[in-house]
Amino acid sequence: MSHHLHIISFNVPFPPDYGGVMDVFYKIKALHDLDVKIHLHCFEYGRKEADALKLVCEEVYYYKREHSIIDFTSTTPYIVKTRKSDELLQRLSAEKYPILFEGLHTCYYLDRPELKDRVKAVRMHNVEWDYYRHLSKSESGMWRRFYFYTESIKLKNYEKILAAADHLLPISQNDYDYLHQQFSNVTYLPAFHPNEEVTSMPGRGDYVLYHGNLSVVENNQAALFLVSKVFANTEIKLIIAGSDPSPLLVEAVKNNRSVELRINPGEVEMMRLIRHAHINILPTFQNTGTKLKLLNALFNGRFVIANHPMIENTGLESLCHVRNSADEMTESVKEIMGHTFEEEEVEKRRRVLGELYSNRKNAEKLMPLFFTVSG
Repeated sequence: MSHHLHIISFNVPFPPDYGGVMDVFYKIKALHDLDVKIHLHCFEYGRKEADALKLVCEEVYYYKREHSIIDFTSTTPYIVKTRKSDELLQRLSAEKYPILFEGLHTCYYLDRPELKDRVKAVRMHNVEWDYYRHLSKSESGMWRRFYFYTESIKLKNYEKILAAADHLLPISQNDYDYLHQQFSNVTYLPAFHPNEEVTSMPGRGDYVLYHGNLSVVENNQAALFLVSKVFANTEIKLIIAGSDPSPLLVEAVKNNRSVELRINPGEVEMMRLIRHAHINILPTFQNTGTKLKLLNALFNGRFVIANHPMIENTGLESLCHVRNSADEMTESVKEIMGHTFEEEEVEKRRRVLGELYSNRKNAEKLMPLFFTVSG
C-alpha cells in the first residue's frame, strides 16, 4: 500500500541553502527514501521553481504570495496571511491524504472545516513569536523594528490555532519544553540536514571559520562580535564566510588584518572551508530552533567552539568546547590551535550524531504519526 502525504512549505525548498528550507528538503528526501509519495505545495518567496523537487516528490505545486499594505494591518500575522491560496485549499480537500504544515507560516487553513477529518501535523521551526521578538530587539531600523515587534504579538495570539493539529513537531528541545506546557500532542523531531555521515578529517588546519547567512541580523551580530571582541587582538586567522554581509561588518573586517571575508561562497567552497578549518567557531545570541550550521560543523569539521545558546539542549554539548564570553573564546582559540584533532573525536561524533541526528531514523518516527504502519 502506498503512503501519500501533503507537505505545505513556506518557501521553495530547493536549493537547500539555508536552515529552514534545509530541514524541509532533507525531510522530504528521507520520507521519499521510505517510499512516501509527497505532494508538495510551495509558496514562492524570492526563489525560483525547482525541477530537482520532481525527483523526490509525486507532485509539486507553486503559489504566489499575494500581499498588500492592508495585510500589515490584519490581526492575522503577515507571514501567515500572505500564504493562502484557494487553489491550495481545493487540492488539499480533493486528495484525502495527511498534511504536514511546515511552520506556523503555513497554517492559514489548519482549522478549516474542509480539513477537519484529516491527520494534520505542524513542523515548528521556531517558537515564532519569540524569534520575532528577538529580531525586533536586534533590528536598528525603526520600521523593521516596529514590524517585527507587532508581528511577534500577532504570532503569540495566533498560536492557539495549533489546537487544531493532531501533532506538533518542534525542531529543538527548548521548543518542545515550551509547547508541551500548552499542548499534549508534542513530539520532539530533530532537524533534518544534508549530512549522511561524519566526514571530519583528523589533523590540523591554520584558520578559524565562522559561517552563516550574513543577511540575517543575528548572524551578522555574531560575526561583528568575533571581529571586534574575540579576534580583536590576536594574529590567528579568522575567515567569515556567508552571503550579504552588512556594510558595518565589511568595514570592521577591513580594520582587522587577521580577518578575511568570503562573500557568497558556493556550496562546494563553503564545505571546503568547514572541513579544512582547524576550528569552527559558532556563537549566537538567540537560542531559538536548532542551528543547522552547528550540525554541518560537527559532521564535517574539526574542533567546534560554541556558546551556551548555540548548544543548549541539543545533546551535542560533549562534542563542543562551550565558551560564553569573548575572553573565554579568545583563550580557547589560542589553546586549541595548538592541538591536533584526533580520530577518537571522529568516532565519538559518529556515535552521538548517528543516534540523535540520523535523517532516516527521524523520518521513521514520522511514519506512525501519519500512517497505519504494519510491522
